[in-house]
Amino acid sequence: MNTPSELKYTKDHEWVKIDGNIATIGITDFAQGELGDIVFVDVDSVDDDLSAGDVFGSVEAVKTVSDLYLPVTGTVIEFNSALEDQPELLNSDPYGEGWIIKVQIADDADLSELLSAEEYQATLG
Repeated sequence: MNTPSELKYTKDHEWVKIDGNIATIGITDFAQGELGDIVFVDVDSVDDDLSAGDVFGSVEAVKTVSDLYLPVTGTVIEFNSALEDQPELLNSDPYGEGWIIKVQIADDADLSELLSAEEYQATLG
């Protein structure tokens, strides 16, 4: 399983790439593998101010729908529009072209709950 060491992770199987005050967020390789073939990504939270742990959208696979939880407090500033026509990018390239949203991180956001790659892998057993 692929778990890039430069990213941060959540126990809910989201990954976070922090660049200044912008966080790019997607689902992990483990998550896409558990979901199976992803057929739809629903994000209607662009321009919303959300807290860490809030639902920012959902991913629909052939057999299930899974909520997506925001790992950092901030404002959703962008949705990866490529996912509208190619939701399968979450399966084929979860850490690259399959990113889901970008968030402007709030000044008071607590990033201490984010996991390193090693800590995340340990949660998987």
